Amino acid sequence: MNGPNGDAAGKNLLILSDEEKQLIMEIEAALEEAKSADLGGLKERYLCLNALGEAVSRFPSVREAQRLMGEERDETQLIRSLCSFSSTNHLLHIPTKVLAIRSFLVAKFHYYSMLYTLADRHESWSRPLKSSAFRVISTLMAEAVYFSCLEDPSFSQAVKMGIANDLISLWDSGTDPRTNRHLPALETLWAAREETPPVFGTMDGNSELFRLSIEMGPDWGDFLTEGSTSDETRWALEEFLFGLSYEEIQQVRSRLLRFRISAVNNDEVRTYLGHKPGFTMVEGRDIRNIFDFYTDRQEAARFRKRSSSPGPCHTLEELYLRYRILQE
Repeated sequence: MNGPNGDAAGKNLLILSDEEKQLIMEIEAALEEAKSADLGGLKERYLCLNALGEAVSRFPSVREAQRLMGEERDETQLIRSLCSFSSTNHLLHIPTKVLAIRSFLVAKFHYYSMLYTLADRHESWSRPLKSSAFRVISTLMAEAVYFSCLEDPSFSQAVKMGIANDLISLWDSGTDPRTNRHLPALETLWAAREETPPVFGTMDGNSELFRLSIEMGPDWGDFLTEGSTSDETRWALEEFLFGLSYEEIQQVRSRLLRFRISAVNNDEVRTYLGHKPGFTMVEGRDIRNIFDFYTDRQEAARFRKRSSSPGPCHTLEELYLRYRILQE
């Protein structure tokens, strides 16, 4: 995975930047000095990651024209196909290289998760490691958002063509210009969410939203203002803030109203629900919880869309990124 030096290398998730390599060397040196039993496994995982990256790089570019039985399929045809594609099952309709890149990204995430654990709260290491892992999560999220946009009839054909082109870039290298532009906003949103655990109280979400919004940029306020008349935006935001599904939130609120309870705390909410929470809780040092929480909400949203059930049919991240895309 030896790639070009400089900033470009840091933006391509299929190669390691000089900064990432230097960080890995520092952690390995510290583990070697401490005679850690984990050093051997870490080095072996790094070699496997490199081997997988090299294997993925051998697949032909998604942008390359390919001929089969006299018929040629090129990038233009692929873009047009993506713009008209509406199936929710994309697995057997996308190039092989896409699945290979996904496997590499998952492997890279696990490697950084392992490093993050071994960093043992070393701030100068854990922060960049968490940021690198989050870039992988954001890339996996981006594909779902792009497909959501391509299936949305409210997006113009010109916008869809641009999104399809970005999706191909994402498939071809593991990243794309659009993701790079929006990554800081997503990372800020998630960092603010981690620092803003739900307090529930009256279940109006005002305190959580206020604390979260302090960290966000001006476009976040514009997004909230535009979405203030949208039930879906409000519902998706509540799921994100409270860590509960739309259905669970309605259940708790119904109980508060029925028994005239003015406020509720975390333990009481869990008691009210009387079952395992529907969504993964975002807490502790396991950074996989971020993506798990996202996919839990995404799956619930897809179910509501298929069954025409009340509640959000998109996650907050999807709605926020869709808003940012339309503002470009």
